[in-house]
Amino acid sequence: MSGSDIGNIPRSPQLMNPADTVLLVIDVQDRLWPHIHGREVILPRIEFLIDAAQILSVRTIATEQYVKGLGPTVEPIAQKLPLRIEKIAFSAGIEPAVLAELEKPGIRKILLVGIETHVCVMQTALDLLANGFQVYLAVDAVGSRSPMDRATALSRLASSGVQLTTAESAVFEWTKLAGTPTFKAVSVLVKKYPPVIEHPS
Repeated sequence: MSGSDIGNIPRSPQLMNPADTVLLVIDVQDRLWPHIHGREVILPRIEFLIDAAQILSVRTIATEQYVKGLGPTVEPIAQKLPLRIEKIAFSAGIEPAVLAELEKPGIRKILLVGIETHVCVMQTALDLLANGFQVYLAVDAVGSRSPMDRATALSRLASSGVQLTTAESAVFEWTKLAGTPTFKAVSVLVKKYPPVIEHPS
């Protein structure tokens, strides 16, 4: 069976693809980041997703929570995402500027990464679910100051209908096929950003 034949076969509506998904990076900011448990493994996973999204033409949006208090987005994410939306509400799911970016034709799925899992990420996820989006969360690309807060939030989100995944799983969903130029570019990223063996939480 050729790649063109595969392209004509319907896929599960649970799977993400570049045309229907937005990567939403939540509040990875200077003054809070040093206090995030496991940040040394979370940051490369976020970078991996951003770089893969660029290769695969997945729309990417970043937010910043109360920049006056929490500072700007950390480097090198700031270099990769020069356009960021500032918010005051913890939830990006009620921020008009974010919702306007999500109201693009065909967008039905949101992949969340960032901090903190139990505050801005969780509230965003629940509000986006209420707004009719399918919400996914890369568990190796979210963090909190407290491992207990992170774990509790992940449990609550899973029971609320958020689909838990990992950065690499999401990227290969977007990629879909092996043996293509896109797959080769993604494979380079996989080697550059090795997967997390065990999250430190």
